[in-house]
Amino acid sequence: MVDECYYAGAYWGPRREDVGECARRAELFFHMLARCDASLNQWYRRGRVARGLPGHRVRMEHREELEELLLRGRNRATLDKSAIEDLGFSLEVWNQRPAATATNVSVRCGGYTEHVSNACLVDPPSEGEAADRMLHVSPLAQVLECMATAWEPSWGVVNTNLGLDLLPKAQKGAARVGWMTYFARRRGTVPPLPAPVRIEPIGALGTLVILTPERFTVSNPEHLALGRRVHELLDRAGLLKPELS
Repeated sequence: MVDECYYAGAYWGPRREDVGECARRAELFFHMLARCDASLNQWYRRGRVARGLPGHRVRMEHREELEELLLRGRNRATLDKSAIEDLGFSLEVWNQRPAATATNVSVRCGGYTEHVSNACLVDPPSEGEAADRMLHVSPLAQVLECMATAWEPSWGVVNTNLGLDLLPKAQKGAARVGWMTYFARRRGTVPPLPAPVRIEPIGALGTLVILTPERFTVSNPEHLALGRRVHELLDRAGLLKPELS
């Protein structure tokens, strides 16, 4: 059986923001993320190991370094290499741990065209001591709270790679239900949901829906049945529909 890999993601529609505003949000995000686990306080540019070179550390508390990193991640035209402004900025970093014990973060922000989705993704480790600490409700819910606070997304999710295929598919641009699902307040009110589902506020920003207190897995038929039932109820309440930009 293929191992389940967990991830946390936050998503929002077109939002025009300059590099300074994106760097401000990124600085806040990584500052908050460092509180979630001891392994999340140092970050390096992606791609160095494949070239046999040491990683280049990014000092997340230095906004000018974040601006430089975001500017490096802009999409550019094929011919004259000019930046494609409406596609926004991006960054990819990791905490430079061995293979399955590493955490990876990627962000795309400041895009204001329908051809690109703004998002923040965190791939936590699947093995090792950090995975033992992080792959539980409390730390992963805290990661979603960091995303909600810094990026103000429309929705967010903690899910597994296998859950994407086995839980009901949403239409393009719609929210998807996972182990944990965050809905911004502007999306609407979360309806009553069956036990053992928990519904928790994230400040004044929105609401977090947690399917199970234990680790969600698609190998558990009760988890899958619960996910499908909650998807049905949230869809009926209009929480999953694509948000109009």
